[in-house]
Formats: sequence, structure tokens, C-alpha cells
Amino acid sequence: MLFFRSEELLEEWLASNHAQRGAVLSISKLWELSQLWYQNRMSPNYHGRTIEEAQAIFRVVGLTSEFWQPC
Repeated sequence: MLFFRSEELLEEWLASNHAQRGAVLSISKLWELSQLWYQNRMSPNYHGRTIEEAQAIFRVVGLTSEFWQPC
């Protein structure tokens, strides 16, 4: 996970590192995702997530592009 201050800086980094663009989230979207992703992580009953459970969280926050689909 990398953080950039702007789209321009992201594009510069991609070009200078010959990297492909992946998913890009705003800080507010990342916060929304993290709240759902980590909400029960400290529970003694936590057992990890199935692919289907992870997909459901992604859908709730609107992450439905190909990047967020299982391989």
C-alpha cells in the first residue's frame, strides 16, 4: 500500500518505477473499508474471512472493479 498526496504524484511514481496502476482509494474510502474490515478483529471468536465474506465487505463500500475480484 502506497500513499500519495495527489494524482499527479501517483502518475509520476508510476512512470519512474515502470509500474502499473492498481486500485486507488481516497482516504475516506479507505477509512470506510478499514472500519468494516477490522471491526471484529480483536474478538476471541474471530476466525478470519472466507473469500465470500471479503467480497461482501468490498461490495458494501462500493469496491466492485476487477481489481477487487478473486483471482
